[in-house]
Amino acid sequence: MLNENILPDGTTFSMLLRGCTAFSLVTVGRSVHCHILKWGFGLDMFLLTGLLDFYGKAGDLSSAKRIFWEMPERDIITQNAMIAVLSKHDCVNDARKLFDEMVERSSSSWNSMITCYCKCGDIDSARAIFDENPIKDVVSWNAMIGGYCKTGQLVQALELFDQMGFAKNSVTWNTMISGYVQCREFAKAITIFQQMQMQNVRPTEVTMVSLLSACAHMGALDMGKWIHAYVKHHRFTVDVILGNALIDMYSKCGIVESALEVFHGLGKRNIYCWNSIIVGLGMHGYGQDAIDAFLAMEKERVMPDGVTFVGLLCGCNHSGLVSEGRDYFFQMRKLYGIDPGIEHYGCMVDLLGRAGSLEEALELIGAMPMRPNAVVWGSFLRACKIHNDTKLSEQVTNKLLHLDPQDGGNYVALSNIYASMNCWDGVEFCRRMMLEKGVHKTPGCSSIEVNNVIHEFVVGDTSHPQFSQIYAFLVKVLSKLKDLGHEADTASVLHDIEEEEKENAVQYHSEKIAIAFGLMTIGLGKPIRVVKNLRMCGDCHSYTKLVSKLFDREIIVRDRNRFHHFKDGSCSCNDYW
Repeated sequence: MLNENILPDGTTFSMLLRGCTAFSLVTVGRSVHCHILKWGFGLDMFLLTGLLDFYGKAGDLSSAKRIFWEMPERDIITQNAMIAVLSKHDCVNDARKLFDEMVERSSSSWNSMITCYCKCGDIDSARAIFDENPIKDVVSWNAMIGGYCKTGQLVQALELFDQMGFAKNSVTWNTMISGYVQCREFAKAITIFQQMQMQNVRPTEVTMVSLLSACAHMGALDMGKWIHAYVKHHRFTVDVILGNALIDMYSKCGIVESALEVFHGLGKRNIYCWNSIIVGLGMHGYGQDAIDAFLAMEKERVMPDGVTFVGLLCGCNHSGLVSEGRDYFFQMRKLYGIDPGIEHYGCMVDLLGRAGSLEEALELIGAMPMRPNAVVWGSFLRACKIHNDTKLSEQVTNKLLHLDPQDGGNYVALSNIYASMNCWDGVEFCRRMMLEKGVHKTPGCSSIEVNNVIHEFVVGDTSHPQFSQIYAFLVKVLSKLKDLGHEADTASVLHDIEEEEKENAVQYHSEKIAIAFGLMTIGLGKPIRVVKNLRMCGDCHSYTKLVSKLFDREIIVRDRNRFHHFKDGSCSCNDYW
């Protein structure tokens, strides 16, 4: 343009500044600033405000401040822009001082201060500004609701949400949905979405991503499928963000085939999409498929990161691919320049320990550049138990008690070790320590989705409206299995209680109750899908294999470690978990 002797005007520079701000072109933006001064627009208020915004977003607070204080005059738009810049840089006191000095304030002024306080976590001050604001608009309400959600104050957020005296926009609804998802209140997130539908507010891609995250955590496949169908019907653009959310949902809901279908249907795939599919394959025990996906990722010249190798090592771990896992672990730093983190060491300790290489696993723990945590020692303890190394189990459990004295599972584990050695003084010591410290074992909790409703079952909780029918049905199932020769595996129960008590302790584990409810309520031919918060015990694993054969049903259980696909009396993990 300059080469053709066409003179720039204010609009030219305004567009250039917007482009530099949007794409963080700091060097080019400074050059534009020079041209603004050169062409005599140094006193243009509109351009000066644009420069202030540019420098603020580029991280150059001193230049933004200099422009602001050197302005020949400062109107309300400029002052609002400066408050936004100070808020971005956590200069709360300076922002408040400027706000208090303003002769005139617009809605943007109030909203900038609410956002400023929310950003730094001072929710009380944000609420005080919100209450004083005489010109609240939907942005004001959204900012305050968002502040409550980000700090986990969902009760206050919902109260404010319900108080809005005018139509809520999609941002308001998305804020509440995202807040519930962040605080792991997934069922409430879906309830808010259902209310949003009733109000005829069209959801956005942000809504879909939040809801898919909720479905993934709850294992709510039917709802996840409905959301996917909604995305297709309303022709949402399935980009890498929405595509990744769909891959994650299908993987965590137990249908890795659908996750692969979404993955291969994406026009563009970034590192997050590749990581999701590799982690998903690993969770389902498809170790070789995870390796194949990794090799395909390399061919597309996508550089792996630490998460990629967590998925890869977990896949090798759940499939017993010891040499492959060992090779990839040592290649991380050598070929890819990625320093293994504690999560990678944890995967390797688990992999080596399960395979019986206890000495190698212990050497790896000793060679770790960081202090081993409870997860690492817990993996090693499970390996010691699998291979019946009582002496090592006792040493490791004592380490775990020192690292995590509030984990009741560690005391129970040590008590069982002492009981197996007939050391009843040790058993009594463990019980006494638990009582003194007020420590309790984490109760098992299992959930199952039936007709788009999530039902949760916790050990010892009889509050479910159909509990008596479920209990009676479970008794019948257990009786049928006993007739087939099934005996309860009570190895995971404290040794110093009567055998009948041991059987009762394992017979009513939460996943057994959830599976019984699924058999009662889910139509023939449909898989039963259960999500559990803890690792399946040996008895529940054997029980579920027999139930899948007895009732000719596919049962899919997602526990804390991996997926188990039970069918025709066998499990996809091949009893390696």
